[in-house]
Amino acid sequence: MDRFAIVNLFGIQGFNIAWYGVIIASGLALGIMLGILRARRRGWSSDLLLDFILLAVPLAVIGARAYYVAFEWDYFSANPEKIIAINQGGLAIYGAVIGGFLAAFIFSKAAKFSFLKLIDLVIPSLILGQAIGRWGNFVNQEAFGALVTNPNFQFFPLAVYIDSLGEWHQATFFYESFCNTILLVVTLLLGRKGVKDGTLLATYFIGYGTARAVIEGLRTDSLYLFGNIRVSQVLSAVLVLVGILMLVLIRNGKLKTKPYEGKYCVIPPEEPEAE
Repeated sequence: MDRFAIVNLFGIQGFNIAWYGVIIASGLALGIMLGILRARRRGWSSDLLLDFILLAVPLAVIGARAYYVAFEWDYFSANPEKIIAINQGGLAIYGAVIGGFLAAFIFSKAAKFSFLKLIDLVIPSLILGQAIGRWGNFVNQEAFGALVTNPNFQFFPLAVYIDSLGEWHQATFFYESFCNTILLVVTLLLGRKGVKDGTLLATYFIGYGTARAVIEGLRTDSLYLFGNIRVSQVLSAVLVLVGILMLVLIRNGKLKTKPYEGKYCVIPPEEPEAE
């Protein structure tokens, strides 16, 4: 499959639209639609999500690039002109998540909107975007795992054929997309049950952290901290622990929010009772 959806757009040489970008944009668009739908069901204006996205998208891109550059500094310190060349690849999902969380913190303070309410609103959208975005790795033939030599296992979705290597490798991008899809269903069901604010965030931390820690161990393109320590596995373990701690605090009533009655309210809030 050609990595470009459109080549030489408007007749401009080198002005290409990559499938990876199309897939990421599609995930973002669907995530926004899902977020707007969930906001309206809670009695909030769609402007809440749109205003947040204006801040979250650029910070997520900056975070994704900064995270990747930081852990590949040996290369970028020698090639500083490449730091902003994101069209050549090099975006890390954890960096994007960190950038998004920073945006949520800033926005919640500026809009006087509960941070946990905002995060729980957008968590399913984030997971949906991740599940779709991983298919960009399929087009680019990246983010794959170890070599698969047994012909009985050389089929998709268990494995993926890498043209540049002429080999079958574990389709780790698909493994993560599949796990994210399951996590998406879980968070949507929890959201409908009216769980306490922060529960979806904790569920994401535990679910995604666990899946990513396992899948990262299979990948061949990991970023490393010291020696053989994979950065994403360390961060995943931290997320799982934080998620468990959050659930304990939520259950004990030590982590809670107040009903929102600000400018983004369309319908007077009716806080559902948690089970």
